[in-house]
Amino acid sequence: MAFLLSSSSSSSSPSSSSSSSSSSSSSSMRVVMKLALLFLMVVLGEGASSAKKLRFNGGKGEFKILQVADMHYANGATTPCEDVIDGRGCSDLNTTAFLNRLIFSEKPDLIVFTGDNIFGSDANNSAWSQMAAFMPAMAARIPFAVVLGNHDEEGTLGRRELIKQAASMPGSLTMVNPLRLSYPIDGFGNYHIPVSGPAGSDLGNGSIFNLYFLDSGDYSADQGVSLYDWVKPSQLLWFRDTSRKLRLKNGPNRNPDPKPNPDPALAFFHIPLKEYELVDESKRVGVFQEAGISAADVNSGLFATMAEAGDVKAVLVGHDHLNDFCGKVSEINLCYGGGFGYHAYGKVGWPRRARVVVASLKKAQKGGGWGAVEVITTWKRLDDANLSTIDVQTLWQDASA
Repeated sequence: MAFLLSSSSSSSSPSSSSSSSSSSSSSSMRVVMKLALLFLMVVLGEGASSAKKLRFNGGKGEFKILQVADMHYANGATTPCEDVIDGRGCSDLNTTAFLNRLIFSEKPDLIVFTGDNIFGSDANNSAWSQMAAFMPAMAARIPFAVVLGNHDEEGTLGRRELIKQAASMPGSLTMVNPLRLSYPIDGFGNYHIPVSGPAGSDLGNGSIFNLYFLDSGDYSADQGVSLYDWVKPSQLLWFRDTSRKLRLKNGPNRNPDPKPNPDPALAFFHIPLKEYELVDESKRVGVFQEAGISAADVNSGLFATMAEAGDVKAVLVGHDHLNDFCGKVSEINLCYGGGFGYHAYGKVGWPRRARVVVASLKKAQKGGGWGAVEVITTWKRLDDANLSTIDVQTLWQDASA
């Protein structure tokens, strides 16, 4: 049973849409009813799905990810929009409508929510807000993964409770933390998701593309050292161990010798790294409109760790809503998603946006099937009248292709 949240008040951009209070009230009631229906589906088992194995599309040889950054969802139809031309009739439902438009247009294989999914301090009920924020993914039966930002936990649920709720939702691949670790790990929402080759192919049983998710925290416990938190040594240890094990596991004929080149990977978290400051202006694809990079003042060492591992080809974050660029530093692309949500701060006249990332396989030399990942490309979609596509770029290409 699938359905999409929609309403007349949220079907167009806020600069041109308006609605009466009765229409807004009706829209809010529809949202509540659909959330209640989804809850019943989960409780009764209808629509609830176990963890789905992700794999490349056998027809196109592609795997498509939609990154949604900084939704700042709160209370639905009663939550106003920020920084729009005309805010009359504009609410969280415009955020929902934008996500529905993207799902219909892009048909992603996975949606990644990269933090500040809800604006906890404005949410009357954090569990309700988080369920409403992710509703379009669940309704469309598209697998999704979640990390948290610095605003999610400012409401009625803490960080662990939010991730536990997200992990329990139908279609969610989110994990609270890795299972069976021999050491404690900082944060909540550190995990890895493998992507396999097309079903029935020679690469259909093992991972050929890897996705890392890390908790970048919220605010530093010592404000004299840094405003924002940072990835901790226990998380770096987990990343190194996971990357090494994947390289060994997927080596030639699964023998103990690692692959000469590891399978490509992406990393998702919320707060940008200090290294975003190193992206050369001439190499940016997209815009840098913030006063600076809102990273922690402490360099966690995550960038150096990823560079040493060699598998991460791009990092995708949120946090700085008015930055939407990608730029390469030491062979790793550092990318922003761009501000998505209408209750988040933005810039009047600058459309909300989302990032799409597509990994494409090479054609196998024999049999007409598919080989390993050949290229990773990205673009952004704008919430304007045409759902415009901008800034198409190649993030990585196999040097042997």
